[in-house]
Amino acid sequence: MTPTPKQLAEKFLKTVQKPGRYTGGELNETIKDKSKIKARFAFCFPDAYEIGMSNLGVKILYGALNSCDDIWCERTYTPWKDFGDILLAEKIPLYAHESGDALADFDIIGFTLQYEMCYTNVLYTLELAGLPIYANDRTDDMPIIIGGGPCSYNPEPVADFFDLFSIGEGEEALVEFTKLYISYKQECSEKGIAYSKKEFLKKVATTLSGFYVPSLYEVSYDGENGKISAITPVSSDVPEKVMRRIISDFDKSYFPEKSPLPYIETVHDRIMLEVARGCPRGCRFCQAGMIYRPFRWKEHETLAKQARDQYLSTGYEELSLTSLSISDYPQLLSLVDCLKEWTDECKVGLSLPSMRIDSFESEIMKKIEELRKSGLTFAPEAGTQRMRDIINKNLTEEEILSTCASAFKNGRTSVKLYFMLGLPGETDEDIVGIPRLAQKIVDEYYKNPNRPKGRSCEVNISVSCFVPKCDTPFQWCAQDTREELVRKQKLLGQNITSRRIRYSWHESKVSFLEAVFARGDRRLSKVIEKAYRTGAIFDGWDEFFDFDNWMSAFEETGISPEFYANRKFEFSDVLPWSVIDCGVSEKYLMREYEKAYETKTTPDCGTKCSGCGISKYGVPYCKEMQCKNKESEEAKV
Repeated sequence: MTPTPKQLAEKFLKTVQKPGRYTGGELNETIKDKSKIKARFAFCFPDAYEIGMSNLGVKILYGALNSCDDIWCERTYTPWKDFGDILLAEKIPLYAHESGDALADFDIIGFTLQYEMCYTNVLYTLELAGLPIYANDRTDDMPIIIGGGPCSYNPEPVADFFDLFSIGEGEEALVEFTKLYISYKQECSEKGIAYSKKEFLKKVATTLSGFYVPSLYEVSYDGENGKISAITPVSSDVPEKVMRRIISDFDKSYFPEKSPLPYIETVHDRIMLEVARGCPRGCRFCQAGMIYRPFRWKEHETLAKQARDQYLSTGYEELSLTSLSISDYPQLLSLVDCLKEWTDECKVGLSLPSMRIDSFESEIMKKIEELRKSGLTFAPEAGTQRMRDIINKNLTEEEILSTCASAFKNGRTSVKLYFMLGLPGETDEDIVGIPRLAQKIVDEYYKNPNRPKGRSCEVNISVSCFVPKCDTPFQWCAQDTREELVRKQKLLGQNITSRRIRYSWHESKVSFLEAVFARGDRRLSKVIEKAYRTGAIFDGWDEFFDFDNWMSAFEETGISPEFYANRKFEFSDVLPWSVIDCGVSEKYLMREYEKAYETKTTPDCGTKCSGCGISKYGVPYCKEMQCKNKESEEAKV
């Protein structure tokens, strides 16, 4: 019997770091009978195993595909360089965890694109699998390569490497896509005709919503200014815009009863329970807040059952309630009470990340305190009220200080705050406002007469660089130059006077490249390939990131990165991602952009409908809010 690639690689595992990344055989993995399978799907996370195994989206999609009897979804991750070098040297193809079979033997390989700096890992993974990196070079007998995740809302920088992209939520869409693949292959067999990947992709684009096939669109450029002049479908039956997929009834959406349990430590060794999807707030810099609209949630009874199932199948000692803003979940207190019925007895800790300061009620804090005492994390994003109004944070300094004071009265001694530098309209006064706000929080701690004796407080401020993202009101804004971002980082640090304040910041060079790829077009594929050929992999890791290598790749391909990152886009420009309809209208984004520069705020969705356009999906939450707003307006009249 011919050994699988996984079996061939086993003898080398003792020579690499963390061999548990490559062994497979995890508890709760899905094993199926190949003879009964009509389509094999390899789900790839283009980063290290311990990152990918912590991703909740992968777990959900893995389970959703495997819930179909005729589909087998397996997992793979980008190998660390030590193991990747062995695979290349020994000519062992990259394999899937469950079966150990080569990725090239699968029907479909799906990549989740969570972060722009994972793009070279996609190429690395394809080459380790023995597959050409460009879609045009792959033949009909090779797997279909599909991408998804937040970066797929502007897939153009990597469009040449993929056959298609799944736009939006994939629990239902990927199952439909794979089922269509099965039926198309069966149809070809029954008719006695050869399978054609080109024809299948055309069928997907014209019969299923939410799938973007780059080869079916031609991109034209203006020879004078280098901007995109048009993005045109190659035929009349191809949609001009691809609408994202959303799940209307989130309470009934698929969620796994159990998920593969790693043998090694991962980034998030815990149960992750998605209580809500979307965000009602509308921060103008936040892509997630736009592309995951509308706000939807699950009933607390549904969540309590899902949490219990996950605990029984994994035994994790921590349960994290996940959402873009967990405190906006309307049944939070009921859910916490429900979970406490068994988490206390089982000694399972409960964590609530993504809390908003203005809605962090004392009752919630008290309940969490009973379960788990630790530092609190909030995201004011800006140090002055003017700047918070520009970004539509709808958060006052009084709310920030009162919440921190309440936390200190309840025995907390540390607070972590997330801020952003380089936001549109920012001045030096706004930057200095960040350490001033941090100092005021320190002062609140020492105002508390009941603070723990002999213990000092710690305020950690983590500062990232603003990256303009597609489908946000700030998508047209230029990013500050690298030199300006560095100047602002130094200015902030120079104004910290207390030893109780700890300051960390994001590398501006990485943020610069993030902006390039977040706003880029298809011409960047040459740069990505060039950087990869000269050693770029795992660019999200400090030990691998080589900025000079990237700059050389831009220079050698004759492409200016500043053209993408540091250029202000005009409303009249054809944006690289204009073929993708995220559900939020461009008119709404333009209105929010203009309101930002007028320092005007927009209420959250639960207070008043802002007419973002997402209501066209007919989701109950939007209908309910529109009815309330209509009744309110009629009452005024």
